[in-house]
Amino acid sequence: METKALIMDEKDIRRATTRIAHEIIERNKGVEDILLVGIKTRGVPFAKRLAKRIEEIEGKKLDVLTLDITFYRDDLTEINRDPVVKKNKTEYNINDKIVVLVDDVIFTGRTARAALDALVDMGRARKVQLAVLVDRGHRELPIRPDYVGKNLPTSKKEVVNVCFTEVDGVDKVVIKKIED
Repeated sequence: METKALIMDEKDIRRATTRIAHEIIERNKGVEDILLVGIKTRGVPFAKRLAKRIEEIEGKKLDVLTLDITFYRDDLTEINRDPVVKKNKTEYNINDKIVVLVDDVIFTGRTARAALDALVDMGRARKVQLAVLVDRGHRELPIRPDYVGKNLPTSKKEVVNVCFTEVDGVDKVVIKKIED
C-alpha cells in the first residue's frame, strides 16, 4: 500500500491525547470511578497515554485494562476458518465504574460493538464512553465516540494506520491507498 499522506505526527498525537484527557475529566466532573479499557492492540498504548496524562493533570492514577475482542467479532470466520480464541483474563470488577473504551481508529463501529459485548461479560458498568484517536467515518452501526482526537473523512479505498512507539517504534497517523 502506498502512503498517501501523513495526518498526525508525534506532537499532534500528544496534543490530541492531552485534549481528550481534559475532556474525560470535564465530562465526568473528575476521575472518580473511571476505568480506562484499551482495545487490543493499539487501543492499549493510547489508553495508557491517556491514563498518564490524566494522572499528570489530576494527580490520581487510573487503572488501565486490556480488552481482547477477538472472540466477540462478527467476522471471526472471515478472518480465519479455525480461529484461536482467548478469553479476557481479568478479575477486575467493572460494576458501577465509568468505563472509557479506548481505541486508535473507529471505522464501521463493529470493533466498538464487539468491545461492548465483551464488557457485558465482565460486569455492569455504570456508564460506558468511547475515546478514539481517529474517527474516519463510514459507520455501519449506530455507534458514536464521545471523545475524538481527529475527525478524518476518508474513502473506503483508503486505510488509516495509527502507529505508536510502544508497538511500531514511531508515533504517527498516515492514510494509505489500497492498490486496485
